[in-house]
Amino acid sequence: MSSLRRRLLGPSGDSTPDSAEASRDPSPAKGEPVTLIPESQLKKLKSKKSKRRQGLVFGLGGLFGLVVAAFFANQQDVINLEGLVDLNLESLLDVIPAGIVRDAKDITRHEREAVNYDSFSVGLHLQSQGVKALHPVIMIPGVISTGLESWGTEEVSRQYFRKRLWGSWSMMRALVVDKKGWKRHIMLDKLTGLDPPGVKLRAAQGFDAADFFITGYWIWNKILENLATLGYDPTNAFTAAYDWRLSCSNLENRDHYFSRLRSHIETAVQTSGQKVALISHSMGSQVLFYFFHWVEASGHGGPGWVEEYVDSWINVSGCMLGALKGLPAVLSGEMKDTAQLNAFAVYGLEKFLGKDERCEIFRTMPGISMMLPKGGNEVWGNNTWAPDDLPGQIISYGTFINFRESNSTQSPSNLTVEESLSYLLEHSETWYKDAVLNSYSHGIAHTTAEVEANEFDHRKWINPLESRLPLAPSLKIYCFYGVGKATERSYFYREETDPLSSLNVTIDTSLTAGTIDRGVIMGEGDGTVPLLSNGYMCAKGWHIKRFNPAGVKIKVYEMPHEPDRFSPRGGPNTGDHVDILGRSSLNDLILRVAGGKGDQIEDNYVSNIRGYSEKVRIYEEEDTIKSEMRDHLGS
Repeated sequence: MSSLRRRLLGPSGDSTPDSAEASRDPSPAKGEPVTLIPESQLKKLKSKKSKRRQGLVFGLGGLFGLVVAAFFANQQDVINLEGLVDLNLESLLDVIPAGIVRDAKDITRHEREAVNYDSFSVGLHLQSQGVKALHPVIMIPGVISTGLESWGTEEVSRQYFRKRLWGSWSMMRALVVDKKGWKRHIMLDKLTGLDPPGVKLRAAQGFDAADFFITGYWIWNKILENLATLGYDPTNAFTAAYDWRLSCSNLENRDHYFSRLRSHIETAVQTSGQKVALISHSMGSQVLFYFFHWVEASGHGGPGWVEEYVDSWINVSGCMLGALKGLPAVLSGEMKDTAQLNAFAVYGLEKFLGKDERCEIFRTMPGISMMLPKGGNEVWGNNTWAPDDLPGQIISYGTFINFRESNSTQSPSNLTVEESLSYLLEHSETWYKDAVLNSYSHGIAHTTAEVEANEFDHRKWINPLESRLPLAPSLKIYCFYGVGKATERSYFYREETDPLSSLNVTIDTSLTAGTIDRGVIMGEGDGTVPLLSNGYMCAKGWHIKRFNPAGVKIKVYEMPHEPDRFSPRGGPNTGDHVDILGRSSLNDLILRVAGGKGDQIEDNYVSNIRGYSEKVRIYEEEDTIKSEMRDHLGS
């Protein structure tokens, strides 16, 4: 097999694909000159051989299709794959046209050259301007970023000991070969929200926990490369990985996560003499917001702790008001990624991991429900209106779940976000409803008294519309996120007619008309998180006094999604929710803050988030009182 890999990729191919090091971009040799080239020249280098790339993808895609077809044929006993065990994979190259093999080698070589030019360029450029490591950096990853590995020693777990069952090829193998065993490990106990008996799955630690998801699919690696050029290493940069399946309270109860994070920060400040810069991504921003409340609660750190230890919070693509796609995930095990598959792919997915199974898995992970939308109708709209509706829009985003036919209890009239949450909980098992209500809250605090009272209620600590920023006047918050990529905003549903299904409703994938694509209506965002969730608190919410009584300074830098058409990850100008971590301008911004040059960053708005935010029906306290009086007099 290694010989086959060498023949296809050349002598530099690594024979250990499970090694994260195998997929890292090679560092320049010590003393080797590093050349920075203009972006236009880099694009030419990347696009070279583009037509041959398409031929290669088409040819290999055909081979992949045959393999998939054979797999499902085997599932239906049409053919028996056992007879292929003795197939010599080396002979595969003999039936692939020589031109495709040659193009594969050529494209791989050119992509390596492009990456070698680009890997450390942002950090080296800032280094030449005198920027160097100043604040210790602690990174809090998002839901996809952290690998989960097994530490169980019961017989059922021994084969997986210290293997990653999330975030590696081991996960893929376990899912295909031992799906029942994989599900038993990845799902939490429905009543306790903790490990089921005999299973012990824990978050991987260190940089390896978050730099790559699977071999070749980087997450934080680009940021780590550029941080290193400024002088960062394991003594002044840390990754605070966590088990994203757990509720925030159980992160502390089981793993003492927040206690360990506090200790990391305090040690970093004591050894460096500088406050820390915290970098959070996606769901990690909600976890960090919860930490700010936890650490300032009595007995954990106390009032003033954030002011003493934290210089800045770099909030990257933070889903502060949730991710709308999280609701259909736990309602029917679906989202755009499943609804818009072609018929063959849907057949394969449902045979392998059906909607019922996916829904059950998602519900047993309380961390997933952390991303349910917050703010209700005041933020997301009502039956006739939404703040981000566009001129001439036929179907308002305010009706989040729509039904073409409303003729039974299972398919009521169209539902707003607020009503959709109620519908979800009313049609869920008691254990799931209790888990959500005991861990989270999704409303709005309209008065200062409410906000201050919520400082003693941990259920409110992930919701920035019910709890405030820490009393840290010197803290600086930087909101960096992508815009301009179509993002799930609302859905069309229908009753589930499958008598064997435990679900009540399912996305109406038969409906495609106008802006509706197979039951999904897209809006503005970064491809995963809607613009209102990424941007409202930064552009407006934290400028309302009760949510930011200390006057913490907020800067917003939006980055338009301008993908490189020849790059599968979007290239250096992507605004995608995950791929933005490799974006050149984001890396530049992060390094400036870490190096103490954050004051050089100015607000950069390219979307209409400020206009949308003005339409959100959340006001200063005195304005809220006046509005309520007008409503009362009008009635």
